[in-house]
Amino acid sequence: MAGHTENEITIAAPVDLVWDMTNDLDRWPQLFSEYASCEVLSREGDTVTFRLTMHPDENGKVWSWVSERVADREKLVVRARRVETGPFEFMNIVWEYEETPVGTRMHWTQDFAMKPDAPVDDAGMTEIINRNSPIQMELIRKRVEDACTTH
Repeated sequence: MAGHTENEITIAAPVDLVWDMTNDLDRWPQLFSEYASCEVLSREGDTVTFRLTMHPDENGKVWSWVSERVADREKLVVRARRVETGPFEFMNIVWEYEETPVGTRMHWTQDFAMKPDAPVDDAGMTEIINRNSPIQMELIRKRVEDACTTH
């Protein structure tokens, strides 16, 4: 059994601004509330390998991992996977962007499986992601829309 989540939000901003801000990995700690740092390890064409480090959790544990993202600007799709999987057997993420009459629709899909010794099972991680993704998406929406009105 694997976990699967889908979350989306519409941002009242042009797709170019939404794409640029959400794919600027160096600025992720300012865009997301959960990331303490994002260190780009390598860039090769449209592929970026990077280390994400979260703020300490309620137990003081700091989670960190390496991921790889491949951005397809023409198709408005980003595919990512964890290279250092940590408690996951695998974690694959797809971000899709779509221009709409009221802004840009951003859709996140996450497919994953937890390792048997992980602190939560697939259902538990599904619940965590489905609770946290809308919070992060709302922060992103606000920050991108604020940037849109200041330009």
